[in-house]
Amino acid sequence: MMAPDSVRAGCARSLSMYAPQHRTPYAAVQRWAATSIQGDVYGGGGAVQALEARVAQLLGKPAAVFMPTGTMAQQIALRVHADHRDSRTVVFHRLCHLERNEERAYEHLHRLRGRPVGEEHRLIELADLQSVSEPVAALVLELPQRMIGAQLPTWPDLVAQTRWARNRGAAVHLDGARLWEAQPFYDRPHAEIAALFDTVYVSFYKGLGGIGGCVLAGPGDVIEEARVWRTRHGGLQFAMWPYAVDALHGLRVEVPRMAGRLEQARALAADLAVLTGVDIHPDPPQAPIFNVIIDGSPEALDRARHQIAVKDDVWLFDRMWPTDAPDRTRIEIGVGRQVADFTDGEIVALVRRLQAVAGTG
Repeated sequence: MMAPDSVRAGCARSLSMYAPQHRTPYAAVQRWAATSIQGDVYGGGGAVQALEARVAQLLGKPAAVFMPTGTMAQQIALRVHADHRDSRTVVFHRLCHLERNEERAYEHLHRLRGRPVGEEHRLIELADLQSVSEPVAALVLELPQRMIGAQLPTWPDLVAQTRWARNRGAAVHLDGARLWEAQPFYDRPHAEIAALFDTVYVSFYKGLGGIGGCVLAGPGDVIEEARVWRTRHGGLQFAMWPYAVDALHGLRVEVPRMAGRLEQARALAADLAVLTGVDIHPDPPQAPIFNVIIDGSPEALDRARHQIAVKDDVWLFDRMWPTDAPDRTRIEIGVGRQVADFTDGEIVALVRRLQAVAGTG
């Protein structure tokens, strides 16, 4: 369930990482004013070229290309991998973005066949992959797996799963939309994580707080084909420098803060866990994003969220989903720069108030 925009936008403060209060055009222009800006022409030169080079270096990949959306970048990566192999089958988690949020574009636009594996409530396991008998073009892994509380596989599990794909002759693609948030869990350089994958997609508007855009990184020949497909998708814009400038700011300023945000998330989760009727998933959080499982139906919590927004001028959260139990709801909390707007203990007090208004506390 997504938030009603008018009430959400009207609040002075918000616990949402994606709230309009934290992503105003004025804030973006302020960031640009503190940066030396060089424009591009259809992605050539300037800040766009600098961004591509920076991400390629950070991820240890030979080449990278800017894309306006992750949806475009991932479809293109998988199309190129499939064209290089004798298969159109793409293996992924049942709750991955490709399957749940893109209207099956991989199938309609590129004639790829999706092969979900495992179970919705948990991470992919090696045994799930070993049950796949048909030829595979690519394995897609999402780090972290956002829809189940931003969970992350252990490093040995990740190595074993990527090795399974390579042994099958399949490419391995990383949905790294939140790789910046996942890296502290592994305590390894970004390039060491990316080395397990043929191609890597990273986003700039999520944890980095940029205005949009992403980069696809990988081997030079794959990225050159991806540039052609970007044009075919209509993604080659005359001037893309605002996205690139904002992304460079995020890489410089926000990425070094991710380890601290993971610690903040764990501390907040520990404080919330003492509340009656509240569970944390995963516990402790593995990224600066986690789920709060709270007593109350989505409808009751939605009404309570609205009432608190109107009365207290605070928006508590964006996304929530029902659970298997009709009287319990899953809420997503992300820890970013917006948390600084709240005093110590205030977030826990607001969740307690949410329970009271919903009649569950």
